[in-house]
Amino acid sequence: MTAYRTIVVGTDGSDSSYVAVEKAAALAGAAGSTLILACAYYPTDDRDVAAASDMLKDEAYQVRGSAPTNEILRTARDRAVAAGAKEIVEKPIVGEPVESLLDLVKETQADLLVVGNRGLNTLAGRLLGSVPSDVARKSKSDVLIVHTVR
Repeated sequence: MTAYRTIVVGTDGSDSSYVAVEKAAALAGAAGSTLILACAYYPTDDRDVAAASDMLKDEAYQVRGSAPTNEILRTARDRAVAAGAKEIVEKPIVGEPVESLLDLVKETQADLLVVGNRGLNTLAGRLLGSVPSDVARKSKSDVLIVHTVR
């Protein structure tokens, strides 16, 4: 088996997505691969962010905008370094997570896409689709779905 040269991992700032970051970082560190930390977001204005935060409460980390995305990527970088990754690229991407991740994999010619399993085993995930199931189905590269939520 050949080593992966470029690994993309998606994070949304949730604890479970950081587990996927750590797993991808350990793989990248062991293989000497480039690790690309990706966070998809939709640009929002201050009113939208405040309204969404009020409604989401504990899930407010999902509010999209560049400021939360930059913080998510900084945290992901810290965790990736601690897990052994050496060559790390942070990539905020505007758009829907599945298509944004797949476009990034294609653009960077990544050999592996890593995502957490959050949403995979939920009723909504089974009915509407989830990031892990959708990228696994659509990706042209290898996909590692890390069991971050049981």
